[in-house]
Amino acid sequence: MIGVGKIKHYTNLLEKPLSRGRQEVSLSAFAFLFSELVQYNQTQVDNIAELERRLEDAGYAVGARVLELLCHREKVADSLEKGTEHEDEYMISEKELLVNRFISIPKDMGAFNCGAFVAGIVKGVLDSAGFPAVVTAHFVPMEGQQRPRTTILIKFAEEVLRREARLG
Repeated sequence: MIGVGKIKHYTNLLEKPLSRGRQEVSLSAFAFLFSELVQYNQTQVDNIAELERRLEDAGYAVGARVLELLCHREKVADSLEKGTEHEDEYMISEKELLVNRFISIPKDMGAFNCGAFVAGIVKGVLDSAGFPAVVTAHFVPMEGQQRPRTTILIKFAEEVLRREARLG
């Protein structure tokens, strides 16, 4: 039998699979862990802007490592659009962003958006790849839909635009 009993040796840490066995994480486990992250940070801040910033910082740490370990993503966003008003802006839109799907926002927290965590991941990936940018998450109402769409707005630093124009 070919391959029975053989152990594959990896020459590089980045070639090694991220997990053993199943290649997916339980959605309920992720939802629970993320809920705990939000609740913990909620007790550490005085306002929604600070809570979103803390989630963005946590996402940034994840994003910086994602670039190191992954080069392919199975699920793509619903859309990626270039801004029409500003040349340095791009938008990633998602109808039902995973981190907003299982979170109930108390009325007193207004428009709090857990998408700040995803914005942090995107910022971490971009910064680590040499594309500094300001990345923010926004709710965008959708006609005929109860829940708004989440848009991740990416505004690249001026140095990125100059470099890309020079390279051509």
